[in-house]
Amino acid sequence: MAENDEYVRQVATNRKARYRFFIEDTFEAGMELVGSEVKSLRQGNCSIEESYAKPEGDEMFLYGMHIAPYAQATVDKPDPDRRRKLLLHRAEMARIISRCNQRGYTLVPLRVYFKAGWAKVELGLARSRQVADKREKEMAKQKRRDVDSALGRRAGRREKR
Repeated sequence: MAENDEYVRQVATNRKARYRFFIEDTFEAGMELVGSEVKSLRQGNCSIEESYAKPEGDEMFLYGMHIAPYAQATVDKPDPDRRRKLLLHRAEMARIISRCNQRGYTLVPLRVYFKAGWAKVELGLARSRQVADKREKEMAKQKRRDVDSALGRRAGRREKR
């Protein structure tokens, strides 16, 4: 593998995040992991459905991410739901914190993956969707399906003739 090639292996995704929130911007952050958490992550034993990131002082932490204990670990098994420090550049963290302090914004993890051997998390700067917004999105999706199916049937009929 060449130096410029970046191998990315997906571990977990937060599929409901794009439904529940408007994602305005995304950021990539490293995670500070301990002991056997890396091996457990490599096995895919991770859940980020109910997790969120929050700044504390001049640092950023990820809460609610569950990494199941590694089965073969013998000593020092960390708490599966502990908070995990996120590793970001200072300037990037300052920009994220300033936007998070605005009313209605939150940081939601979108996916966890390994990039060139390092555990990373993709964070989305998000605003919550209202119920009406969710309905609107579902109706637009249904309209697209109807149009696609109608066009598909017409094209099929023309070909048969």
